[in-house]
Amino acid sequence: MGPVSRSHRGAATQFAENLAAARAYHAEVGTLAAPRHATALDKPVGQWLTNLRRPDGLGKDPERAARRAEQLAAIDPDWNPRQLGWTVDWQRHYTGLTTLLASGAGLDDIQPGVTHHGDDIGRWLIRQRRDWGRHNEKQRRRLAFAGKGPAKASTSSGSGKGGAAFKKGLEALAQYVEREGAMPGRGHVEVLPDGTEHRTGIWIGNQKARRDKLDAEQLRTLAELGVQWAV
Repeated sequence: MGPVSRSHRGAATQFAENLAAARAYHAEVGTLAAPRHATALDKPVGQWLTNLRRPDGLGKDPERAARRAEQLAAIDPDWNPRQLGWTVDWQRHYTGLTTLLASGAGLDDIQPGVTHHGDDIGRWLIRQRRDWGRHNEKQRRRLAFAGKGPAKASTSSGSGKGGAAFKKGLEALAQYVEREGAMPGRGHVEVLPDGTEHRTGIWIGNQKARRDKLDAEQLRTLAELGVQWAV
């Protein structure tokens, strides 16, 4: 019994350490749909999660497997997207889309070349429109929630000067520049007077990626705030 008990304790410790790495990865990226090469806390968290999603990956003991699944779901309910009918890659890109939208970007802002942690969300978004008929009902509901439907759908938020997303971005940028006298870093989150948060650094990068779609007045407004590429 002794050696077996020590083995069980060792496996439990290893799982706890990897779980902590998974929690750290989720805190940074917003999902456990990690690519295989992903690491966190010096742990190969991407490969570890890939292994767990395989048949019996959580272990052959039903109680222990259920307990581990609950621990993972507590971090990310969608940690195993294959059970929902889509791939890990799809889940990761979807998370990137929702993160960009939450940062204040409009759908028209998310063009090919706009990325989230290395994934091209704009290019992925085009494919979702093209492949709408191939998605299952759960995928369609999620994309509809994000404001994306079949090919005829278009954004309602607008990215023009009068669009809510663009206006909010300008407000956040102007507030930051007035306070700091410089441009925010890419990871900066600005808190607006109404208490909402705006990922202003990401928003500026998104505007740069779609510069050719900005009109002259939008570019002039950005340039007046000190955005050099808008000059």
